[in-house]
Amino acid sequence: MIRRSEFPLFLTGFLATLSGVGLARFAYTALMPEMVLAGWFTGEQVAYLGAANLLGYLIGALAAAPMAERWGAVRVLVGCWFAVALSFAACSFDQPMTVFFVWRLLSGIAGATLMVLGPSVAMSATPVERRAALGPLMFCGIGVGALLSATLVPALAQQSLGAVWWGLTLVCVAALWWGWRNARQLPAPIPMVVTSGAAPALPAAAVWSLPVILVLAAYTTDAFGFVPHTVFWVDYLARELNLGSTYASTQWAFFGLGAVAGPLCASLCATRWGWWRTTAGAYALKAMAIGMPLIWVGFAGHAVSGFIVGALSPGMAAITSGYLMQLIGPARHKRMWGYATAAFALLQATAGYLMAYIYAHTGSYRSLFFMGCSALMLGAVLILFSKQKQPLTSR
Repeated sequence: MIRRSEFPLFLTGFLATLSGVGLARFAYTALMPEMVLAGWFTGEQVAYLGAANLLGYLIGALAAAPMAERWGAVRVLVGCWFAVALSFAACSFDQPMTVFFVWRLLSGIAGATLMVLGPSVAMSATPVERRAALGPLMFCGIGVGALLSATLVPALAQQSLGAVWWGLTLVCVAALWWGWRNARQLPAPIPMVVTSGAAPALPAAAVWSLPVILVLAAYTTDAFGFVPHTVFWVDYLARELNLGSTYASTQWAFFGLGAVAGPLCASLCATRWGWWRTTAGAYALKAMAIGMPLIWVGFAGHAVSGFIVGALSPGMAAITSGYLMQLIGPARHKRMWGYATAAFALLQATAGYLMAYIYAHTGSYRSLFFMGCSALMLGAVLILFSKQKQPLTSR
C-alpha cells in the first residue's frame, strides 16, 4: 500500500510513464485505423508515422541523461510533459505528412525522456526498502494510458477525428499539471551508503561475460518482436481483418489491462521462481502470444494475445533489468542498463521502419507477427544459455 508521504514519488513516476508511453505512443496505435478511415493518410503512411515515434524514442533515450544534467531533471520532465501535450494538439487537424512526422517524432523524443527520467528520479528519492513496492506501480501508467486511449478514441471518433486528438490533449494537460505539482515535492535523492565491508566492483571481464552479452542480445529481440502489437495491432484488426474500430478498440483495452498487471506479476514471478527461470519463461510466453493471431483467430484468441503481450511490454523491462542486476550486481547495473536501453531503442526504431516498409510492399501485417514471434523465440534460447554455473560472489 502506498503511504501518504509517498504519493509525490509514485505520481511522478506514474504520470511520466502514462504520458511517455501510455499516451505519446500507444494512443496513436488506437488512432491509426481512424486516420485512414477519415482520409487523412493511407495505410502505408500511418505505418511510417508510427515508426516516426520509435525513431524519436531512440533520440530521447540517448538525450535524456545529458538534458537532465544540463537543465535539471524536474525541469526537463515538465518540458517533456508540455511537449507531449503540444504534439497532440498539433495533430488535431489534417496536414501534410512531413509536418505530422515532425510532431510524432517530437512525441517520441519527449515520451522516451519521460520514461527514462520519471521513474529514475522518483526511485532515487525513494527509501531503499520501499523501492520494490513502489517501482512496479509507477510502470502501471503505461497500461492506464493504453486503457484511456481504448476508451476515448472510439467514443470521441463519433464526433470527429480532431475531437479525439483534443480529448487526448486534455488528458496530457492534466498529466502535465499534476506531474509538475508532484515533481516539485520530490525529496532529495537518497545517497548510496558504502560500507567498509562492501563487495569490490566486478572487473570489466566479468561485466562483459557471455551470460551478460546473451541477456543484452535477448533484450534487443524483444525490441524487435513486440513492434507488431504495439504499433500495428489495432489497424490489423480493424482494417486488414475487417473487424471494425469498436472491436479493435476493445482488444486494445485487453492490451492495456495486461500492461497494468504486467509489472506486478513480474515481481511476484521473480520472487517465486528466480530471475533466470522467470526471464526465460517470459520470452517464451511472449513469443507464443505474438504468433497466436496467426493460428488462433476469434475474440478469445485476440484477447489472450493482446493481454499477454501487454503484460510483458512493461513487464519485460522489469524482468530483464532484474536478471541483469543479478548477473553483474547493482554497482555496474546503471551503466549496463543504459547500454541495454539504447540498444533496445535502436532495434525498436529499426523494426518500425523495416516493418512499415514490408507492409507498404505486401499490404498485409501477417508476416510481421511471424517475424516478431521468431525474434522472441530466439531471445528465449539466448536466455536459456545465459545461466551462470557459479554465481558471482560480488552480488
